[in-house]
Amino acid sequence: MIRTLLFTTALAVAAPAMAQQTMTPDTATQQAAPAAPVQPDAATPQAGTPDATTPQAATPANPGNAVATIVDTEFPAYDADSDGELSQAEFSRWMVALKAQETKATGQTLPEAEVTAWANGAFVTADTDKNATISKPELVTYLSGGAA
Repeated sequence: MIRTLLFTTALAVAAPAMAQQTMTPDTATQQAAPAAPVQPDAATPQAGTPDATTPQAATPANPGNAVATIVDTEFPAYDADSDGELSQAEFSRWMVALKAQETKATGQTLPEAEVTAWANGAFVTADTDKNATISKPELVTYLSGGAA
């Protein structure tokens, strides 16, 4: 659930950048001139009719990049000793803050012991090299669900 929340947040942050278009002088001229109506023919797919050249759903280019950007921005705030890695206490503080945001957004409440147990399990899962610290790459991989 926290991965979903973080992924959704990352997409919300990245969406405006992905939606921007650069406008060249040629496209500005084309958009200013009224277009003549075009008559559809048999070779042109009709609206709502999928073909091999149109994607069925828009997908972000790389959601891992959005997660990495968020991690780069927020990591120093939770890396209290500034060693470039998160101890279990530092990681847990971050995960508890994320879980608090999630529960506030969903209106759910969880007992503190359950949140602590969840954060401890998240630490074990995220610490892929088992060195008792979480690096930025490990955190990005964990938060993006292994898609980084």
